[in-house]
Amino acid sequence: MSWDYTQKTKDLFLAAVQGREGTHLGEIASPDGVGEHGSIVCGDALKLTFRVEKAANPLDDVIVEAKYLTFGCTSAIAASEALCTILESRRLTPIQALSVTNADIVDFLGGLPQQKIHCSVMGADALEAAVFDWAQRRGVDLAAAGVKRGEEKLAEDEGRIVCKCFAVTEPYLRRRIQELSLHTVEEVTNALKAGGMCGACRYAPGGIQDILNDIWGAEAAAVAAPAAPAAAAESPFRRAQRINEALESVRGNLRADGGNVELVDVKGNKVFVRLTGACATCPGAQGTLAALVEKTLRERIDPTVDVIRV
Repeated sequence: MSWDYTQKTKDLFLAAVQGREGTHLGEIASPDGVGEHGSIVCGDALKLTFRVEKAANPLDDVIVEAKYLTFGCTSAIAASEALCTILESRRLTPIQALSVTNADIVDFLGGLPQQKIHCSVMGADALEAAVFDWAQRRGVDLAAAGVKRGEEKLAEDEGRIVCKCFAVTEPYLRRRIQELSLHTVEEVTNALKAGGMCGACRYAPGGIQDILNDIWGAEAAAVAAPAAPAAAAESPFRRAQRINEALESVRGNLRADGGNVELVDVKGNKVFVRLTGACATCPGAQGTLAALVEKTLRERIDPTVDVIRV
C-alpha cells in the first residue's frame, strides 16, 4: 500500500523537485539565519536558511525569503516547502516565526500519514535552530524577549538517553509527547523516530511506554506491550515464505518512492535483502532498513531478526 498523501503534498513535492518558479529548494547566499535538523544516517536531514528585511531594531526584522536543502522522502520535501511558504507569506519576525508549529505545516499540506509526521517536526526544529542563529548574528537576547530557545532549550533537553539509536533523551521525549499529544508508542516513533530502529526502548523499563504511562496515566497504560510472536517450529522454506509475505507489506511504501526490497537469503535469524530502484542509492537506505524493514520483520516474524543488506 502506498502512502496516502494529499494532492497538495504531491503537487508541492513535484513542483520542488522540478524547480518550478516560486518553490524554495536551495540555499540562500549569505543568510541571516541557518538551522539544521536530522541526520542523513537516520534517513532525513534538513538545512533551513532565511533572509530578513533588517530594521533599526532587530526585533522588528521580517523574514522575506526562506529556502531549504532536504534529504528525505516526498513528505519531507513537501513539509519543507510548506514551512518556507508560511514564513514568507505571513511576513513574520524571526521571534514570531517560532509560533509556527508542526501542526501548522501538517494543516497547510491538508494532512500527513501518521508515519510521516516526523517530517513536519524536523522542519519546526530546523526553524528554531535558524532563529537562534539569527539572534546570535543580530545580538538579540532571546531570554530577555521571553523566549526559551537555543542553548537554554538544549540544556532543558539534556538527560537520560531513552533511545540510544537516535540519542533521544527523556526530557526531549516528555516535551514533544505533550506538545504533539502523542498517546501511543507507535505515534511517538512515527513523530520522533525514537524506538524506530532496534525497538529496544519501546517497552523496556523506563522506556517510551513507561513515559507515556507517566504522562497520560491510565489512558496510555491501557495500551499493552505486544506479545512476542510464538516460536513455533517451522521449516526453513516456510520461514522464508513468511518473511517474504511480511516484506510484501512494506514494498508498497517503497514502490511509492520509486524503490523496492528483494529477499536474497535467510540463515537462522539473519535475513539478507537487496534494495533496488531509488532505494539502492538513497542516502537514507540504512535508516529505511532499520526503521521499516527490520522493524516489520521483528514485529511479525521474530524479535531477534537481523536484516543485512547485500
